[in-house]
Amino acid sequence: MLESLLVPTGIVTLAEIGDKTQLLALVLAARFRKPWPIIAGIVVATLANHFAAGAVGNWIADWLTPVLLHSLLAVAFLAVAAWALIPDTLDENEGSRFKRHGAFITTLIAFFLAEMGDKTQIATVMLAAQYPDFVMVVLGTTLGMLLANVPVVLAGNFAAERLPLKLIHRLAALAFLLLGLYAAYQALHLAGLLG
Repeated sequence: MLESLLVPTGIVTLAEIGDKTQLLALVLAARFRKPWPIIAGIVVATLANHFAAGAVGNWIADWLTPVLLHSLLAVAFLAVAAWALIPDTLDENEGSRFKRHGAFITTLIAFFLAEMGDKTQIATVMLAAQYPDFVMVVLGTTLGMLLANVPVVLAGNFAAERLPLKLIHRLAALAFLLLGLYAAYQALHLAGLLG
């Protein structure tokens, strides 16, 4: 059970650094200068988004054979490993159209929408498919989002400029690569292709 929390936390923390939603957190912090409503918006948006993603991952795991599930997970984790090496950019207008609603509502809406189809949302689907306790996975991926974004909201540009983003992206890619290789190993083992 602890693994269902800790692995998603670590994976998403690494994957989120330099991600579009982290850049969005930085923009929102600069615009509103109200860290606690922004952090609350991130928590609620991430829980809602990742709960839906985790439910999808859990549902997929129930419908696929173990060999097919691990084969698909291997391919998906390897694809996200490659994706983690591509730095994200932020559309200048992202979040600004909701600004009149205040820091919390703006963050809630902007973060929820920005997470749709993002690598951390897709990672949540895959992690929930791999680990049996999807609530712990969702809590772990949400905690990972907070570990990556709260310091940015609190410290602003200072923290973002000092992070070795290229190294962090490589570490995230390595983590997804290892998960992909492990899933491939499990698929081959379950298929009886390994001794």
